[in-house]
Amino acid sequence: MAITAAGNLNSVAAPQQQTLASNYIDFTSTGTSGWAQQYLPDLMEKEAEVFGPRTISGFLSQVGAEESMTADQVIWSEQGRLHLSYKGTVATAGDTNGTFTIITDIDGNVAGDGFTPASHGVRTNDVVLIASAGIVTRCLVVETPASAVISVEPYDKADLTGHATTASGSTLLVIGSEYGKGQSYTDETGTYKTESRGANTPTFKQYNNKPIIMKDYYEISGSDASQIGWVEVSGEDGQNGYLWYLKAEGDTRSRFTDYLEMSMLEAEKTVATSEIGFGADGQIRGSAQAGLNGAGSEGLFAAIEDRGNLTSGVTGVNAATDLAEFDAILAEFDNQGAIEENMMFVNRATSLAMDDMLASMNSYGAGGTSYGVFDNEEDMALNLGFSGFRRGSYDFYKSDMRYLNDKATRGGINSVATSAAIRGVIVPAGVSTVYDQSLGKNLKRPFLHVRYRSSQTDNRKLKTWVTGAVGATTSALDAMQVHYLSERCLVTQGANNFMLMK
Repeated sequence: MAITAAGNLNSVAAPQQQTLASNYIDFTSTGTSGWAQQYLPDLMEKEAEVFGPRTISGFLSQVGAEESMTADQVIWSEQGRLHLSYKGTVATAGDTNGTFTIITDIDGNVAGDGFTPASHGVRTNDVVLIASAGIVTRCLVVETPASAVISVEPYDKADLTGHATTASGSTLLVIGSEYGKGQSYTDETGTYKTESRGANTPTFKQYNNKPIIMKDYYEISGSDASQIGWVEVSGEDGQNGYLWYLKAEGDTRSRFTDYLEMSMLEAEKTVATSEIGFGADGQIRGSAQAGLNGAGSEGLFAAIEDRGNLTSGVTGVNAATDLAEFDAILAEFDNQGAIEENMMFVNRATSLAMDDMLASMNSYGAGGTSYGVFDNEEDMALNLGFSGFRRGSYDFYKSDMRYLNDKATRGGINSVATSAAIRGVIVPAGVSTVYDQSLGKNLKRPFLHVRYRSSQTDNRKLKTWVTGAVGATTSALDAMQVHYLSERCLVTQGANNFMLMK
């Protein structure tokens, strides 16, 4: 069955705030709707709210927090893994009966990601497990030169024959160490070498983000501001009454509030090939000019794609629609922080697919006799949806995300760019412990929080001010201008614990 969307809807904001025939009732024409009629029209004063709640903000307020800052950027550090594990290549030849050449760390980071293979933490006399091609061998590290090559001797065989020699085809894990009586930190000849390496120190990764400045304004002439409208209006921002410009001003404010959230979700930093940047005069431009530097900010989706996890589902259409896909998600979460409680914010198609998946788990569900909650009765409303479930040691709580459904927001984008559509996001609940560079100490914060510029002089979380000659006169402009401004960025801590459904 095909569904045709309704047309002729005044759903797009006009660039000018005027009483046009296209967006307000016209009583000046001589047609059937004008004053030339014999009788006055039967006017329905109340504006019909045909789109329901139109705002999409609220996601960040559920899963994040807001904090002020006074700098041009925010820098934070995240702890590294506790145990030493690397990926690399095995060779059976060498000065011993086997070598392991480190190529990446266990997460696949290379030199460009802040990892240097030659600066690994494996030391002489460490006991390691080397795994590849279905084989696991316990070895003793006998030499660690000042390079990425580690010399080992197997405990239970002569050499490492049988292990994969392909690049990054093997994994090394340090499980302990073994020393002789009175033995110090030496190589196999008993001579201390600098190649034996010193004490291991904790590693961390440092990230940063910069705030972006967002602006908008609403304007109405002094003459129109004193005009009585014919329609009683109301809006999400609390505006109501018969002065139509209250509606337009309130809608502008609500739209700007949505921009604040959409920017934090969708923002992206410029890359080297981008021509967007700030010139020497501080103005942002979209063409190559001298003095340009990086612009943009890292939003939630960009952070997860860069540092987090992605799933496209088994079918590639709806993410996480069967237990096999969820089991794969659990396995990845086990590899990361293993945070027990997670919130899922998904679009409608994915939400329904999850409901169908969970209902199919009920063996008594054939024929629709028991669906949704599993104690339905014939005299009660049938519950065909689920708000959450537990799989393994993880709890998942599901919620619809209006931003991903609304045709005027991401829902419309997803319907066109299906291969790049975002179906949902899994966000860990709770807080993370990080080192705050500005305060110089460890703090517990939600994994997501918004940083906005603020000082004792100026708070730029959401500034609003009025200029013009309407009301309190501030200039010679015969109009009222309402200005909105915010300077903020999103901090996504522990992105490795997030999952983006595409």
